[in-house]
Amino acid sequence: MSDSQVAASRPLVALTTEAAEEAGRHRKPQIQLYGAYLMRLQEAGLTPVLVTPLHDEAAVREILSVCSGLVLSGGEDVAPWRYGEHEIENVFVTPERDTVEWTALAEAQRLRIPILAICRGIQVLNVFCGGTLWQDLPSQRPNGLGHDQKAPYGEGSHVVNIREGTRLHAIVGTSATRVNSYHHQAPKDIAPGLVVSATAEDGLVEGLETSGPEWVVGVQWHPERLPEGAGPNHPDRMLFASFASAVQAKMREPTP
Repeated sequence: MSDSQVAASRPLVALTTEAAEEAGRHRKPQIQLYGAYLMRLQEAGLTPVLVTPLHDEAAVREILSVCSGLVLSGGEDVAPWRYGEHEIENVFVTPERDTVEWTALAEAQRLRIPILAICRGIQVLNVFCGGTLWQDLPSQRPNGLGHDQKAPYGEGSHVVNIREGTRLHAIVGTSATRVNSYHHQAPKDIAPGLVVSATAEDGLVEGLETSGPEWVVGVQWHPERLPEGAGPNHPDRMLFASFASAVQAKMREPTP
């Protein structure tokens, strides 16, 4: 197979990022993203294209127009005004990123391409569709599990229960799995049209998906942060594989 044939077999997927206002030697704007996102997507046979808070809305729409999937990555907090609340302590927002991800998600839904929403991503998905968030779990749910783990990177810290009959359950093939946990916000009131697919042992929502036929799956943990030695049948690898299959199928659809 030629290099061009290999490239043609790897669909483009948009991948959102953070941006630091003052970073590096010169204290200038800089794009930030953990490399694990790119590694998992490439392992699944996809080519990630970065969508950053420094892109304008026209650029975001142009990028989405050539992509067959969207990944909303983890990062900062969603601005509470977007779900009708005032900001409380311990909340760190980046309005530019919210704007870019709202544009990307609107385009992805218009184009009906698969969407994988990770950590902050599941929160963006819920708010975009009309839901709300817990702004700060330690202060608002002090009796819940600790969701900002101290365990080593990628190692699971608590169990999530996966609802039978959901897309997520069909993907991972199990009703419970151990996941990592690095967040202080989470979905609260669930948006119309979204279905809860997974919950933590303290009842916190850890998985959402659409009720329609489109491949739209959100998880509160970080499936890209695999534990050492995770094989092809690890639930997180299967999640990326399912997303990749949906993206491949979308790429093969005839252009309207």
